[in-house]
Amino acid sequence: MPQVIMYSTRTCPYCVRAERLLTNKSVKVEKILIDRDPSLMRTIIEKTGRRTVPQIFIGNHHVGGYDDLVELDLDGELDILLQAD
Repeated sequence: MPQVIMYSTRTCPYCVRAERLLTNKSVKVEKILIDRDPSLMRTIIEKTGRRTVPQIFIGNHHVGGYDDLVELDLDGELDILLQAD
């Protein structure tokens, strides 16, 4: 299973939902909390062009935010991404 990284904050409800969805699929999520280090927002913007959390990466693939994650799940594509190495 590829590494799953999620840029998030401790208070973001969409981050909690994204982590819950992934945890229900037995995925270990590495969280990077940008509220502990606000300079990480610059990293998110450079990597994704977005200014919101969560920003989720599965391996080298930028999934996007919570809505993007749910859409992938509903389309059956999330499980495929999680199986790739």
